[in-house]
Amino acid sequence: MNYRKYLSEIIGTFALVFCGTGAIIINQETGGVITHLGVAMTFGLIVSAMIFALGDVSGAHLNPAVTIAFAVARRFPLRETLPYILSQAIGGFAASGFLKMLFPQNQLLGTTMPAGSDMQSFLLETVLTLLLVMVIFNVSTGSKEKGITAAIAIGGTVGLEALFAGPICGASMNPIRSICPAIVSAHTEHLWIYIAGPITGALLGLLIHTLLYSKKESDL
Repeated sequence: MNYRKYLSEIIGTFALVFCGTGAIIINQETGGVITHLGVAMTFGLIVSAMIFALGDVSGAHLNPAVTIAFAVARRFPLRETLPYILSQAIGGFAASGFLKMLFPQNQLLGTTMPAGSDMQSFLLETVLTLLLVMVIFNVSTGSKEKGITAAIAIGGTVGLEALFAGPICGASMNPIRSICPAIVSAHTEHLWIYIAGPITGALLGLLIHTLLYSKKESDL
């Protein structure tokens, strides 16, 4: 039944936003105990964990940019694209709302913010998501991210990119991960970066994957 897929996306995206942005918040609240390395590892590990836990149910997209890329590639039913994105939004907003209740004094709630110019972070988010989607398409089965290989490869890529690019652009690579804390904390001034960048990067990643792996009529 489709409701299982949607519930899976709600739970998985809740876990991603709760653990990932929660690590940022708790790092701030404790004076840096978790550290930047710890935050990056948290994002990578929670993505891996949710692929292990939910990959067989919904594919564990947890990311509208990924769902859109699968739909454009015709590896995911177009009719399920909007329900998946709505499910991801429900999970993300539930997580940000819960974190707001737990840490009412925290101003940003893990909102992604550019350290430099908007264009710098937009380009970073585009390239980061491009690389992530290339990995996803190469280890996924149809529209499903599942199995040990997918969990390690995708979670590792998220952690890697968060590790080196996080201090500059936040390394969101996921519109919902950025939209939810931004709206709940009322800090939406740079939100366009984290919607346009990941979606652009996901489509470019799909294009490159298609060019690299499309079947050739003859071997040269």
